[in-house]
Amino acid sequence: MKARIKNPALTVPGAMTALEMLGASAGDAGIPETTRNLVYLRASQINGCSVCTDLHSRELEQAGEPTARIFALAAWRDAPYFTDAERAALALTEAATRLADRRDPVPDEVWEEAARHYSEPQLAALVVSIATVNAWNRLMAVTRQVSGKWVEQFVIQRAGQPASAPRRSKNKNEGAQ
Repeated sequence: MKARIKNPALTVPGAMTALEMLGASAGDAGIPETTRNLVYLRASQINGCSVCTDLHSRELEQAGEPTARIFALAAWRDAPYFTDAERAALALTEAATRLADRRDPVPDEVWEEAARHYSEPQLAALVVSIATVNAWNRLMAVTRQVSGKWVEQFVIQRAGQPASAPRRSKNKNEGAQ
């Protein structure tokens, strides 16, 4: 496999920094990092983004998530491994990722269920997180960025950073989130 072009976030001046800052902005809203990574992985699965699917599944694994939760994420509605709050976040993720699939892109019941579990600042952070991962997915999938060994190394490097540190790419030649 070969990418169509170099990662656009690395090509367009300021794009990588802007995307990283946008993603990091949602980090302090009180949403568990596991929930955010489940959201990132589910949107990436829907969008067929191999880089982001690889990255976020490895992040969940690195964080100690049971493989059953990672493997069952695509079927979260029928799997017993997710909390009600995670399910609400995943439903919101699916609705927001598939905006064009229905006349009412995010039905009231999906929003209201998320609002039962998350405060307004947390909902805002979830929406920002969903929008950010969808932007990354589109950059990576459209240009057919290739995942691989560098993702594993990136996850290991990032795991060594303090939890509050902004997520920054260590590899200037490859794009990651």
